[in-house]
Amino acid sequence: MKLISFTLLFLTSTLLPLISTAQKLVKPGAVWYDDKGEVINAHGGGLLYVNKTYYWFGEKRGLSASEGVNVYSSKDLYTWKNEGLALAKSTDPASEIATNGLMERPKVIYNPKTKQYVMWFHLELPGQGYKAARAGVAVSKNVTGPYQYVKSFRPNGHMSRDMTLFVDDDGSAYHIYSARENYDLRLVKLTDDYLSATTQDTLLFSNHREAPAIFRKDNQYYLITSGCTGWAPNQASLHVATSPFGPWKLVGDPMQGPMADKTFDGQSTYIQPVQGKRNAFIFMADRWNPKDLKDSRYLWLPITFENNQPVVKWVDQWELARLGK
Repeated sequence: MKLISFTLLFLTSTLLPLISTAQKLVKPGAVWYDDKGEVINAHGGGLLYVNKTYYWFGEKRGLSASEGVNVYSSKDLYTWKNEGLALAKSTDPASEIATNGLMERPKVIYNPKTKQYVMWFHLELPGQGYKAARAGVAVSKNVTGPYQYVKSFRPNGHMSRDMTLFVDDDGSAYHIYSARENYDLRLVKLTDDYLSATTQDTLLFSNHREAPAIFRKDNQYYLITSGCTGWAPNQASLHVATSPFGPWKLVGDPMQGPMADKTFDGQSTYIQPVQGKRNAFIFMADRWNPKDLKDSRYLWLPITFENNQPVVKWVDQWELARLGK
């Protein structure tokens, strides 16, 4: 009897991990690990889908320090491989991307004409706090890098802090960014090589908003932003337009569920279409921990649609297979 009990206990203890890993679930706010068992360090980030693989670019953070841009890869959006630093801090103290500066909210897009991967990010120069408010640009022939830093600037003279990139169906690329001490949210069309801003630059609205995340469904564009309350969470807002240049109409808060009025204790960073699924999108946000930025957690939630408007509902865990249903 004791031998049978011991055998059952042994089988149960060995099978349980297999059962739990076989049922793949996204758990917003949990600690997420890469394939080596290390905590994923990719904050304020975004995804890029290339050759049946997703690449996740995000800020590498210490307790507070900005340590460059990490990149991870995944075939299924569940299991992530650490591909290392896509863009490292420079050891040259005179460099704009030297230590004691900030590289925030990195986003990467691919330019089929130049065959280059182009990374944009919010850059703050070393030792200047948040005074510089510039857009930084880096390039690579390989999706995982290493990326070579090209330049930084203020688009058409405007301050540029929280930002995202968006490539439309016609290949036009746009930089959406917070300007004028974050009181303005602006959109500028990029040059054909995606390396610079054109003069097609417009004010979307002035409402002290940041953390832009945009996507397109059919002929509508949807833009989710947060308020400006430092590291503290606040209420999200949803704007809708039929053109990237607007006009953009405010339609309210798309979040539903516990702490919806605080974006579930998070802040938007990106919205990812799921490859191979119609009308399937993932809302990506960060749950910032200012006492230990490396420990800031990731909130990925499915976007559903009610009355043709996107809704983000809180769930403790969910399956990618259910997206688009």
